[in-house]
Amino acid sequence: MLHSYSVSVVPKFLAALLLAVPLSACGSLFGKEVARLSINTISTPEREVMKEAALPLQQGEELALWSDMDMAYEGEAPVRFQVQVLQDGQPYQQLELDPTEKNMTVGEVKTDMNGKVTWSFTGKNGNLTIPKTGTYTFKARLVAAANPTLKIKKAELVLKK
Repeated sequence: MLHSYSVSVVPKFLAALLLAVPLSACGSLFGKEVARLSINTISTPEREVMKEAALPLQQGEELALWSDMDMAYEGEAPVRFQVQVLQDGQPYQQLELDPTEKNMTVGEVKTDMNGKVTWSFTGKNGNLTIPKTGTYTFKARLVAAANPTLKIKKAELVLKK
């Protein structure tokens, strides 16, 4: 009896171990989230919506910039994240990211029915190499071309190491 019990436990343990390996590999493939700027609203001249996050970063670290989007529109709807990066409180870099231009995508669903588009995705938009150890502040807003049909359900800039 003991022998048959041991045989049945070992395969279950190995199966659990093998299932855990791909999950841990996701962190190294996609990076670990260190900040999420939930903007979710388009900035206009009348109403600016800016979110920010400050991170202590080391020289040489790679920071990946991802977008997590869910939107609907008709026609064209060019959207952009405008990001100001401060290094120890001083202006360092200005970035403009098109969230739809991504080099890696997770969970993308896009439908286009007679010109009515619904589109959700998480995508990697680029990397930033940290030049000097310090505190980096990321201030971001979402801007878009005028399109009254554009509905933003989610627009988040995600920073990963």
